[in-house]
Amino acid sequence: MTYTLDETTDISILYDDSCDRYDYLAAACCGAVAGLVDILFVGAPTDSKLIGWTDKQTDEFIMRFARLSGWKPKEGYENSVASAIRRLEKVFKVNYDQATGEAANNVFDMSTKNHHMKSLSHSPSIVGLVFSVLDQFRSTSSFLDHGRLITMNTDTFELEGGNFIAKLFCGMGNWFGHIMSDIGGSSGANSRGSGVVIPFYELLGMCNFGKFGDYKQGAMTLADLATKAFEEGYDLRFGAAQSVPVILSEVLVRFVWSIRRVFAKKYPLNECVPKETHKDLRAMLLCSSGTLCFMDGADAAIRSGGNWLNFFLRLNLPAWYRLIQLSLKELCIRLRTAIQNMQKTNIYIQTNAALGEYLKELAKYDVEKFREEVELSNTISELIDKDMSEAELNVRLMDIFERYDLNKPWSGNFDEFMCNEELRLEFK
Repeated sequence: MTYTLDETTDISILYDDSCDRYDYLAAACCGAVAGLVDILFVGAPTDSKLIGWTDKQTDEFIMRFARLSGWKPKEGYENSVASAIRRLEKVFKVNYDQATGEAANNVFDMSTKNHHMKSLSHSPSIVGLVFSVLDQFRSTSSFLDHGRLITMNTDTFELEGGNFIAKLFCGMGNWFGHIMSDIGGSSGANSRGSGVVIPFYELLGMCNFGKFGDYKQGAMTLADLATKAFEEGYDLRFGAAQSVPVILSEVLVRFVWSIRRVFAKKYPLNECVPKETHKDLRAMLLCSSGTLCFMDGADAAIRSGGNWLNFFLRLNLPAWYRLIQLSLKELCIRLRTAIQNMQKTNIYIQTNAALGEYLKELAKYDVEKFREEVELSNTISELIDKDMSEAELNVRLMDIFERYDLNKPWSGNFDEFMCNEELRLEFK
C-alpha cells in the first residue's frame, strides 16, 4: 500500500494542546482576576492606585544606588531622593542631556517633559545603550522626532580610560548611572517629574503615521500620541505598575496548572514543575493573557470616552506585548513541529516507495528455482561437514554435479586437466 502526503500529514498539531475545558476555564479566570486588578488599581497614570507604590520603590532604589556611588545625605535629609538624584547627576555627567528644543539649536520641538523620550540615549534598552556610547565617543546627541533621526554636535566630551576597552566600560557606566538619575524624574521637579521611557517605547517616535482624533491644531500621528502619553506620566515607573497584573496572571496560571496536574490528573511531582515545554501550560498562559488584554482593551475603550489619548493612557502595553510574545512563540513552536512531522512523513513515503520497487524486483525471480538452489547449497554444506575421506568426498561431489547437471569448471578427467599447465578453470 502506498501513502500520500495528504493521507499521512497530521494537522492536529495546529490545535492540539492537551487542555480540557477546565484548564481553559481556570486560565480564563486567572486572566479575569488580573484584568480586574488592571482595571481597578492600574488604570491611567493620572488615577492609578499602584503608581504611588511603584514611585516609592523607585525612589528607594535610586537612593540605594546613590549610596553605592558615594552619596552621604546630610542629617535630616536621609529620605531626600532629590539629593540622591543631584549626586547621580554630578557623578554621571553626559554630553547628550539637552532638555529643550532651544538647547538643541531649535531644530525640532522638545521640552523638559518629553526629552527623555526623544533623546535615544536616555532609553533603558539596548537602543539607548548603543546610542549613548556612540554619542559619548563622538561628542554628539541623537534624537528621534516624528520619524526623523536627528544627530547634533555637542561640546567635546572625553571618556575616562587609558584604552578603548576602558573608555567603552566607562561609557556604559555613564549611561546606566545617568539613567538612574533620570528614572525618578529631575532633581528640580516640583511634582512627580518626567522619568524615562519603558524599554523600546522610544521607537514609537518613528511611527509618524495615522490620524488619532483632534488635538489642538490637528490630528495626532502615533508618534504624537505616544509622546503626549509620556508627558502625562506614561513612563517606566507606570510601566512597572502595569506589569503587576501581567505577573499576577502568569503566577496564577502556573500555580493552578501545577495544582490540577498533581491532584486532578495524578501526575508525579517531578512532572508538575511549570515549564514552557508543556504545551498545555503554554495554551493556558495564552488564554489567560488574552483574557487580560481583552478586559484591558474593553476598559480603555469604554472609559476613554472616544478620546484617543485617554485610550492610549489606559492601554496596558506590557500586557499586550506579553500576548504578542506568547502568540508568536506558540506559532513558531507549532509550525516547527508541523514541519518536522512533514519531514518524517516524506521519509516514510520515500521508504515505502523504495520497498515497493524492491518487491517488484523480487517478483521477477523464479521462486522454485531459488528454492532448489538453496536446497543444493544446504546439501553441499552438509556433505562437506561430514567426516569422510578425500576420495569419498570427490565421489559425492561428482555425483552432485551429475545429478543437478551443473557446469564443471573443467573438461574431461579432472586429474589430467589439473596436470596440464596451459589449461585454466572456467567458472560460469
